[in-house]
Amino acid sequence: MQSPHQDPGFTVRLADPDAGASGAITAPTGSGPAARPKGFRERRRNRHGRGLRGELMLPTLPGYRTRSDRFDDLVLDSAQRLHDIWGKPLDGVRFAVDEIPPGLEQLVADGTPAPMGAYSPATEEEGPVITLYRLVVEQACGSREELQDLVHDVVVERTAEMLGVPPESLDPVYRRRY
Repeated sequence: MQSPHQDPGFTVRLADPDAGASGAITAPTGSGPAARPKGFRERRRNRHGRGLRGELMLPTLPGYRTRSDRFDDLVLDSAQRLHDIWGKPLDGVRFAVDEIPPGLEQLVADGTPAPMGAYSPATEEEGPVITLYRLVVEQACGSREELQDLVHDVVVERTAEMLGVPPESLDPVYRRRY
């Protein structure tokens, strides 16, 4: 997902969980060219006319977007805000959203609190990655406003860790909204 903003040097891409898997879709052996099986929403009505006619929820209704989509938007907004403030140092930084941190079972067994985000330094293949763990952040909040503030604070904290500066100097409203 690309950022809709017009700044040519800054892009935000959310991590695609299927990106590590092979992108090619292969057909079963013995059939013609590679064909992708149709999903549930792509199927037509059944032969007796009792199947789905259209989408159950219209895109104009608030329930159309999932919690995951709304969380992704919060991360994108926070990343864009930081880029508007800092600019060049944040070029090439990827912001990823994951459901839960890796090794969560072991953390719970040890009694360690689960991290809300993580920072991975740049490698030879890709730039630095800041990952937010959606379910951990959502469980720490009670309302939608708190969620927006907490997402922004986690993005600020991980970006400050990456840049090696205190979070208070990175964003002037860090932790002042509570």
